Formats: sequence, structure tokens, C-alpha cells
Amino acid sequence: MAKHRMRVKALLIDLDGTIVDITEPCLEAAKEAASTLRLRNIDTKIGLEIAKKLQSNLSSDEVFAKFGLDKSMGKEFLKAFLNAWYTIAPMKTTTLPKVHTTLQKLSEHFRLALITRRNMPKQPIIKELERLGLTQYFKFIVTSQDVEEPKPSPQAFLKAANQLGVSIQDCAVVGDSIVDIQAGKSAGAKTIGVLSGLFTREELSKQKPDLVVKNINSLPYFLQQTKNLTHRCDNVQRLGANL
Repeated sequence: MAKHRMRVKALLIDLDGTIVDITEPCLEAAKEAASTLRLRNIDTKIGLEIAKKLQSNLSSDEVFAKFGLDKSMGKEFLKAFLNAWYTIAPMKTTTLPKVHTTLQKLSEHFRLALITRRNMPKQPIIKELERLGLTQYFKFIVTSQDVEEPKPSPQAFLKAANQLGVSIQDCAVVGDSIVDIQAGKSAGAKTIGVLSGLFTREELSKQKPDLVVKNINSLPYFLQQTKNLTHRCDNVQRLGANL
């Protein structure tokens, strides 16, 4: 049992790499992009490296050069990759191990919102959660289309906290990427990095999160429920009512 537990009322949880595995969708999207552009002998691992750059809010030019693509072709590849990704991901992601059990435990004590950097409407995300059996755990969803600026801007987290009726200072952001930690800190939330995505402990630790854990399944050991959580705020509704 953790000696010092983080006291929070709500968890603002990232999707890709935090509760779902995006490895195969990334590889498949890279394969489809290469096919669309008629590129031969492109290692599909380029998809994982592109995803990592996007989750760092950095240019992918270095990745394209590594895989033998000039800037012009790299730009076309990125466009084709993202088009494929947004089609494939909602249908092909899989839950990370024991996520259902962990979200059930967390939802019994904390208000949960899902925050994703995906540039798509809520509805495909809801369908994906339904397919994975995760819909019931989240009271609210925010995608990049719900805010003017996506992560690393704090807007998505501030919006979610407001909808949950919880002060951002009483929230913990849980995510696997650099932009998750940056956005959470900018918002004024506590931040927890998980190592279930594409980033190493060293890479996440450089952003100075409050905590870095192996995966989301570690959270029940490190979180402490604040008092007076049996009362639900009037503006907190289940997904079906407010999306």
C-alpha cells in the first residue's frame, strides 16, 4: 500500500495508450498509407514513431528522414496515415490488460472523464467505448473537436472538470504521453504518467508529473478519495444524457 496517497475527486483519463492499445492500429494505418501512396518497403513501425511525435506535439520530419522520405512525401504520408488511423482506430483498438476491472474500481470512488487528442467527433469515440464495454465508466468525453486548442493546451481538461462539477485542483490527469502531462500541469491539475504507451519513464519524468506508474491498474494503490463524494453535482450526467 502506498504510504502517501494522492487526494482527488476526479480523474481525467487519456484514451490511446492509457486504456487502449494502439500498436496494431498504428501499424495497420502505416501499411495502408504506404499502399495508398504506392510506397514499397516502408517499415510499418513508422506508424508508431509518427504517433509518438504527435503525442509530443513535435514535427515528424525527423521520422520521415529516418525512413527515407523527403519532406514533400512525408507530408503526403502523414495525411494518408491520419486518414487511415481515424478509420481504423475506432474499430481495431483493444483494451489494455485489466482495464475493465480497474475502471470499475475507480468509478466507484471518483468521477471519471475521458479526454482524447483525436481530432474527431464524440460519436465514434462513444461507439468505440461501447464496443470495448467501457462506456458506463465515464461521465463525460472531450475530443479535440470540442475545444479551440487540443493538448498540450489545458482547454480540454478545464472543460471536463467544469462539466464534472469539480475544481481542476481536485482532479488528476492520467495519461501516457508528454502532451498529457504538459496539458495537465498547465491546467493546474495533478498529473500521473503511465508507462503503457509509447514513452519511457525517463521521457515522462522530464515533464515533472506528480507520479509515474506502470499502468492505470496501479492507480487504486496511489489515490485517496476526498470527502463528501457521495453527493453528485446536478450538472453531472451519464454519457447518454449529455453527449
